[in-house]
Amino acid sequence: MGEQSIHQNFSAVQKARFSAQLLEDLDALELLLKEGKIEKGITRIGAEQEFCLVDADGRPATCAMELLEAVNDEHFTSELAVFNLEINLDPLKLEGDAFSKMQNQLETLLQLAKEKGKEKEVHIILTGILPTITKRELEEDYMTPSPRYFALNERLKELKQGGFSLYLAGVDELSVKHENVLFEACNTSFQMHFQIDPDDFESAYNWSQAISGPLLGIASNSPILLGRELWYETRIGLFQQSIDSRPSTFALKEQQARVSFGRDWAKGTIVDYFKNEIANHRSILGKEIEGNSFEKVKKGETPKLAALNLHNGTIYRWNRPCYGVGGGKAHVRIENRYVPSGPTVIDEMANMAFWVGLMMGRPKKYDNIREKMSFRDAKSNFINAARVGKRAQMFWLGNKVSIEDLILEEFLPIAEKGLSKAGVDQKDITRLLEVIRGRLRGSSGSEWIIRNFRNLKKESKQDDALVSLVKNLHAFEERGFPVHLWAEAEKVEIPNNPNLVSHAMSTLLFRIGKYDSAELALKIMEWKNIHHVPVEDEKGKICGLLTWGHLAKFKDMTASTMVADVMIEEIFVTEPSTTLEEAKSLMASEGIGCLPVLNKGHLVGILTENDI
Repeated sequence: MGEQSIHQNFSAVQKARFSAQLLEDLDALELLLKEGKIEKGITRIGAEQEFCLVDADGRPATCAMELLEAVNDEHFTSELAVFNLEINLDPLKLEGDAFSKMQNQLETLLQLAKEKGKEKEVHIILTGILPTITKRELEEDYMTPSPRYFALNERLKELKQGGFSLYLAGVDELSVKHENVLFEACNTSFQMHFQIDPDDFESAYNWSQAISGPLLGIASNSPILLGRELWYETRIGLFQQSIDSRPSTFALKEQQARVSFGRDWAKGTIVDYFKNEIANHRSILGKEIEGNSFEKVKKGETPKLAALNLHNGTIYRWNRPCYGVGGGKAHVRIENRYVPSGPTVIDEMANMAFWVGLMMGRPKKYDNIREKMSFRDAKSNFINAARVGKRAQMFWLGNKVSIEDLILEEFLPIAEKGLSKAGVDQKDITRLLEVIRGRLRGSSGSEWIIRNFRNLKKESKQDDALVSLVKNLHAFEERGFPVHLWAEAEKVEIPNNPNLVSHAMSTLLFRIGKYDSAELALKIMEWKNIHHVPVEDEKGKICGLLTWGHLAKFKDMTASTMVADVMIEEIFVTEPSTTLEEAKSLMASEGIGCLPVLNKGHLVGILTENDI
């Protein structure tokens, strides 16, 4: 999301010029490749740390811009929502104590943010999806005020033609429509960069695809969204749907999603890869760019290829090839985007060492992985790992194998050899890869979150359980032990709980239609031991309420009596953001025992005296 100087309203002439510059950049890259001007023979690593901000109660803290100003450090940058920030770490040559150096820099920068956050009573959480995010924090007024984000949001809405639909099913189910791209802001990742030789692009990129499933499975850390227990790495399905620009139609047609694993193995050079991406995805952002990149290459200069990088930045491959310039030299790298943030810095560094070791240690027999393995197997491995984490079964070279066996028997030895080959200090190799082994024997981040969320819900309402979960995440992160060494979460008292309707309402609702049988409605209330049932019209809008006390007044109901004949038509409603004190006062003044809870006219819950 890096580039900020974006135009929201690009004229047709400007769009045409940008497209021409995109082609110039492709020609320039091809010339750089042909003349051997892209750096070879050296490997550098880098990373981007996304993180969440929470208040004293473990809920999203909307002070990202103030904290960004307070830290006043060029390594920090904004993210899509005002409750997230990102740290860009310095690239390092892969050798010696590179991982220790990277870890030290990351911990130092996080500590800076923590110290500045204390002044605002704000804490930092490293997690793939913050469990306490609600739909309220995903409205447009929570978007970071940046031209790029506004332009991206407007352009994707325009292409989508009617809002975004999200459907994910795990243990629970989530089906919701949304009006903007802010669901993407739920995702926080630890993006890892690995520089490759341009001549090795096809083999290196395809290998990065092949190893994605097992690595994702052992690194999963994002199982909960809006209180629902979904995929072990919910980010994968969420990200694709949250910015899916393809409009829904009645026609059966294939369109490439902007977020995807891909359709086939890469073939050819990185130029061929970018040509394919440009053919499949139209440009959705644009900016004024001075100069001609192709002419710069002919003059011996190294261009930044601004148009190509901007276009590439709006296509979200889980393994994304990137072109960059560092120290005046052009380079090519692979960006790993699927590994989640957290749960601790040591866990993230272990994920990075494991991935870098696998990339460095690729055995010769895997140089042409597409002749040994079906691409659909690699893609299936990735999706299965996202759904069930390290419990997933992998298809590897025609055989079915568990993630645990594949990592222990093949991947860890490859990673260890790769890191040794790069000259990484043995103490760092042992220290970091042992964390991966520990997760195989114990819990991954997702397993710990799921287990403890279920336990906390046994003795707390869901909202309180989510807050307790986040407070435990923060406490264990602060101790710095990797997740497989964490103890069980404990219930936490919430002294500053704002007590909103959304925190106490019941969301498991029984509804009935206004033209349904009143006798049936009464029986359902008896069977389920519920005293209040919202009534909906033919369009699914709330139009009345049935209450146990009100129904008791009707002694002469017959088989033909409809709900519309006996329901309360004049109803009082509330919103999720209303305080419980206000709701309680309204119920007392009107002499009622419940309030249907509406969000933008849609029924999302019901609040009763028992809930309060």
